[in-house]
Amino acid sequence: MPRRTPRTALVRLRTSRRFTRFLKTASICVLVGGLLSPLTQTAASAATATASNDYCGGQCSDILPPGENGNATLAQILLNQAFGTQPSHAEDQLGPYANLANGYKGLTDATINNFFNDSSFGVPSDQVASTENPAGRSDVTIVRDKKTGVPHITGTTRYGTEFGAGYAAAEDRLWLMDVFRHVGRGQLTSFAGGAAANQGLEQEFYRNAPYTEADLQAQIDNAVAKNGARGQQALADANAYLAGINSYIDASDSGRYFPGEYDLTGHKDPITNAGTIDHFKITDLVALASVIGTLFGSGGGGEVNNAVSLLAAQQKYGVEEGTKVWESFRERNDPEAVLTVHDGSGFPYGGKPDTAQGEALPDAGSVTQEPLVYDRTGSAATAAARSTSAAAAKTTLSSSHRGMSNALVVSGKYTASGHPIAVFGPQTGYFAPQLLMLQEIQGPGISARGASFAGLSMYVELGRGQDYSWSATTSGQDIIDTYAVELCQDDYHYLYHGTCTAMDEVEQKNAWSPTTADSTPAGSYTMKVWRTKYGPVEYRATVGGKKVAYTTLRSSYLHEADSIIGFQMLNDPDYVKGPQDFQSAAQHINFTFNWFYVDSRHTAYYNSGDNPVRAAGVDAEFPVWAQPAYEWRNWDPDTNTADYTPASAHPNSIDQDYYVSWNNKQAKDYTTASWGDGSVHRGNLLDDRVKKLVAAGGVTRTELVQAMADAALADLRAEDVLPKLLKVINSSAVSDPTAAAAVNKLQAWITAGAKRTETSAGSKTYADADAIRILDAWWPLLVKAEFEPGLGSDLYTDLTDNLYIDEAPSAGHGPTGAHAGSSFQYGWWSYVDKDIRAVLGENVQGGLAEKYCGGGDLGSCRNILISTLDQAAGMTAAQVYPGDSLCSAGDQWCADSIVQRTLGGIKHGNISWQNRPTFQQVVEYTSHR
Repeated sequence: MPRRTPRTALVRLRTSRRFTRFLKTASICVLVGGLLSPLTQTAASAATATASNDYCGGQCSDILPPGENGNATLAQILLNQAFGTQPSHAEDQLGPYANLANGYKGLTDATINNFFNDSSFGVPSDQVASTENPAGRSDVTIVRDKKTGVPHITGTTRYGTEFGAGYAAAEDRLWLMDVFRHVGRGQLTSFAGGAAANQGLEQEFYRNAPYTEADLQAQIDNAVAKNGARGQQALADANAYLAGINSYIDASDSGRYFPGEYDLTGHKDPITNAGTIDHFKITDLVALASVIGTLFGSGGGGEVNNAVSLLAAQQKYGVEEGTKVWESFRERNDPEAVLTVHDGSGFPYGGKPDTAQGEALPDAGSVTQEPLVYDRTGSAATAAARSTSAAAAKTTLSSSHRGMSNALVVSGKYTASGHPIAVFGPQTGYFAPQLLMLQEIQGPGISARGASFAGLSMYVELGRGQDYSWSATTSGQDIIDTYAVELCQDDYHYLYHGTCTAMDEVEQKNAWSPTTADSTPAGSYTMKVWRTKYGPVEYRATVGGKKVAYTTLRSSYLHEADSIIGFQMLNDPDYVKGPQDFQSAAQHINFTFNWFYVDSRHTAYYNSGDNPVRAAGVDAEFPVWAQPAYEWRNWDPDTNTADYTPASAHPNSIDQDYYVSWNNKQAKDYTTASWGDGSVHRGNLLDDRVKKLVAAGGVTRTELVQAMADAALADLRAEDVLPKLLKVINSSAVSDPTAAAAVNKLQAWITAGAKRTETSAGSKTYADADAIRILDAWWPLLVKAEFEPGLGSDLYTDLTDNLYIDEAPSAGHGPTGAHAGSSFQYGWWSYVDKDIRAVLGENVQGGLAEKYCGGGDLGSCRNILISTLDQAAGMTAAQVYPGDSLCSAGDQWCADSIVQRTLGGIKHGNISWQNRPTFQQVVEYTSHR
């Protein structure tokens, strides 16, 4: 079965016959003259202001592929499609980023910026490419550097500063911003075309955040009202930012240098310039924020799936033993899990109550998923479109959200310089243009450089201030609960506090026709969500024979704008002066993230998110009855506010010896919503390496980058599980020649480091290619053969719905899909590890409730492993890597490779696999204010 290729492309600019005819009829020579670039900016020869507010001493660096320039005119798109020509600064950070995979072993402090950008404040006078005063304003200047084209925005007034930020954002990401404001409103297909990916994406987000225009405005009003002067300042900043965006829209429209995707999708006429590019409004920012928050900052969900697998376990083993089996696979608080806060501190949250109260588990076989899409016509009614909808629903309703991102932070006590060092960044996927954009903002009350999500860049969201840096990883603690609302009267009324109450119907009608960009045939559908006071309806079922609707309530629902205050604080040099101030700022961010901080003296960590205070006895793993006794404490359904756990109850720390995070468990007793926080986690790849560096002492920036880069190439299964599998196999002499040869290849790969690396830079062939092929083929076979006989097919299948079997780089499944870089976040490696160790008779803390491999018999387990290894070794590369639209069958390197998924008209080549942040900083401050 072919792998799922990357299908998050929002505008699939294929070189189809329709597009070829367009190329032939378009007068490229004429277009190049008039549309290739915006009006020339003034070349600046004067030196920029001295960066006297920079305390990093030239030791701050960053990188964000593929490049800063995410806008391309029609002519530039045509040239790229026809000849591969790249607009300036569209991919000049892609090469250095990719080259680290082969260059990290020879890295020195002096060569770090061969692979990263110098992220010092300001631009040296001889590196200034251009300056401009947007819209002729005298209170803001945008300087762009020669190397990367990053905008350095300097304002003398707060309004001018934010106006410049909006103008620069539109210069670099206008089309992408427009795409995502439509995603956030569930209107993508009508805007960008009916491609399957567009259908899936808008359905995924609309199911989670079915907001009306009034809902979006109310979120702004509430965020401003409850935050005093900072709320008013945020509103003023947002309005100035919007004015800058809209000023650029007007200028680029009249000058005809707006993004060419507007022509290719029919919004503008490439000959007459007829058509409009709609101005941005403040509710668009909330729609954008809802997309980002849902993607990366909203842990939880999956309670219905949890209930289904629990019931299957109880059916298989009986209630008591079945519950033990289920809990052992859930690993809520596994004692062998890698921790970010590892000093022994406990932060109880989301644990199993002694006696559960209010559980509303479904009757067996009664659960049905609530439909989202109705009234399909044309291309929306095809089998492929329905399959896309099913996949989008599965992604949305699972607890296995996109986590990604990592951080390595070492206290100055263990570094060569005595100053802390950090290598950290968000792993937000790979797109063209990138979801994030780089910028520097200097103005009254703002002093920062770093990355921000396009369209939300009034502040730097991940980056550095004058003498400190900060970053984040997705945390995933549970802020989403599922309620069973008892139905009354019909399927669209429910009991709320004893009163039969009508559900609120919200719908979005979308229709599309073929365009040059997307030749998908005409189609249409309506997305319809039924909302209750307990959130949108996601499933229907019966509980004890009563008809119910299962709803999901997220603490950040109707609060997508609230986090703006925390980001405002992080950008304010008068607010953040040390680790405690950083933690205070992070406490104002209601999305679920792990935040890391470093300055010249201190390191710090804080886990953010509005964690609701649940009623006593409520188990967050399962649905509960929608009754007052089981609601969040002091919950107000009109505003979706409640009591939240205090800051001290969130995992936090200052000056621990080191911190690592790769979406692993935060601290002892702190349960995250997603499964898989067990004995083997990709966080171990970082923890093992950093722990060794800290033990040796004298850590340098080079060493910490090397630790990250080395982990980025490691195969987690091979490094942490394969040696135990081979120990079972080698418990007796291996007589089967096929298995023996495979064992030798796998052992040689382990000895060589168990990494997925090229034989040489650019070879596009892996060293140890056969061993990698064998393990990629073996893993799903061995997991099924190890566990399904003991669990039974029903329970095994239900547990695989809770946690994917595998997420190898070439795997086209899981929340990231193929060619996405991020790998080994979700998988059964911990289960295999614990089970195999138990069969070997080794000590296992928090082991599974049963032994599964061979029924716990070493010889039988060995036979299973050898037979599946035989089968895997006999599979050809073409069978293991079946190929897709980008790669031929059997091309192992290509199957793993990272693709910048096109969100517009510019394409880039794929690069060798690395499992590392998309935007990344390397920082070591030398002094402090």
